[in-house]
Amino acid sequence: MKQIAIYDSTLRDGAQAQGISYSVEDKLKIVERLDALGVRYIEAGNPGSNPKDLEFFERVRGMRLRHAKLIAFGATRKVGVRAEDDNNLRSILAAGTDAVAIFGKSWDYQVTEILRTRLDENLGMIGDTIRYLKQQGKEVVYDAEHFYDGYKANPDYALATLQAAAEAGADCLCLCDTNGGSFPEAIFAATQAVAARFTTPIGIHCHNDCEMAVANSVMAVRAGATQVQGTINGIGERCGNANLCSIIPNLQLKLGLACIPPENMATLATVARAVADIANLPHNEKAPYVGADAFAHKGGMHIDAVVKNPVSYEHIDPELVGNSRRTLMSEVAGRSTLLARIQAIDPAIGKDAPETKRIIDRLKKLEHEGYHFEAAEQSFALVVRKMLGKHTPFFELIEFKVMVNEPSVNNVNSSAIVKIRVGDDIEITAAEGDGPVNALDNAARKALERFYPAIGAIRLTDYKVRVLDSKEASAAKVRVLIESTDHSENWTTIGVSTNIIDASWHALVDSIEYKLVRDQERRA
Repeated sequence: MKQIAIYDSTLRDGAQAQGISYSVEDKLKIVERLDALGVRYIEAGNPGSNPKDLEFFERVRGMRLRHAKLIAFGATRKVGVRAEDDNNLRSILAAGTDAVAIFGKSWDYQVTEILRTRLDENLGMIGDTIRYLKQQGKEVVYDAEHFYDGYKANPDYALATLQAAAEAGADCLCLCDTNGGSFPEAIFAATQAVAARFTTPIGIHCHNDCEMAVANSVMAVRAGATQVQGTINGIGERCGNANLCSIIPNLQLKLGLACIPPENMATLATVARAVADIANLPHNEKAPYVGADAFAHKGGMHIDAVVKNPVSYEHIDPELVGNSRRTLMSEVAGRSTLLARIQAIDPAIGKDAPETKRIIDRLKKLEHEGYHFEAAEQSFALVVRKMLGKHTPFFELIEFKVMVNEPSVNNVNSSAIVKIRVGDDIEITAAEGDGPVNALDNAARKALERFYPAIGAIRLTDYKVRVLDSKEASAAKVRVLIESTDHSENWTTIGVSTNIIDASWHALVDSIEYKLVRDQERRA
């Protein structure tokens, strides 16, 4: 099986994305994840650019990696400076990695107008730098920056830069679509020409400015490239880099090429989420292969077909990449999908039972009002329980009051009073919080934990608000989604109202009641 070297640049190119600022601890955690996934190279940063990367390279030396080689990244020597005297190259060597990556100019325009030097001097910079690093015993990846633009403008010079790198001993010539503007057929033709001319292995590095980075990377491999550079989730400057979470399964599962150990493919979705969490980014649920929606089915006909044979609407088994199939709750989901959810609560209910029709009608009405049970199936389960007479409320709200005071003091700007009934007891409590919803949550917990101590284990992990009819301005209806956990299970609940506090209260109540119902079922 043909081997493709996966070269990850999440820690270097990915760090150039807006909103990302890795700590040293973040970078070490990502290295662990990437090595466990089985990538060949981890481009860990530019040790000459900032103290944080210097500290990282010091600490990462103590890690024992099973699959990956760490790479320190930097530029060719400066104009008019000997390689051995270049401070950037000294920093790269001080990082202590066995492999290094050096970028140089391949586009004549970049040489004359950006570097402001001669074309022959640029060739000398490339050759001198690589030759010096090889003398130090390093494996050298040469990144031919702007190669495809340079090949289009002046192919002879672009190829001459590669020749300089190859003659100096580069271990890989990586062709870069730095501006991200090339089309797949141009990538294929240029890469094929390079692969036919050089015996040195060829790499590909694409940016996503035309949303073709994954396609361009695959085409380069088909043209002869044997190294693919990219980032987890495609994070990177501007529109991002080539997304390894799509490239790896495309090459390995679709084209039969060896990218990572086969047994590690099932961890891909977990790695994608972990890197997003560490980078403090929302995970793209629409992402191919690794997003929650990649194998989610909503239309009734689609769901019916998938139940009969998944290949009808799934291009691979989701478990191959560590994902899972989801059938979504909605008014178009189809009776068989809804029936499965209903029968989980009451197995005696049949497809044509009057209860099933009433629940479907109720679901359609609620979704028309703005409820969205695809993302809050636990709230839907409570609706079903109530309609089947299988739910006894654990408490009853009598009233609540919320007050907001500005400016805040010690992150407290709101207070709430809650009056509830539990059986024959009435409880009145007050609490403060960082915002009205936090204060209301604190007051509700304070009132209920005396009766239900298990509530103390609940933590709210996410809170989302969406305006449903913005044309109504401040009178608009809003949808609130609250994600909760008790450290053994996660669940999401929903509330809808023209009053954001009221919508939040309904979502909070569902969150608490779902926890109590689940605990009750486990005891039973």
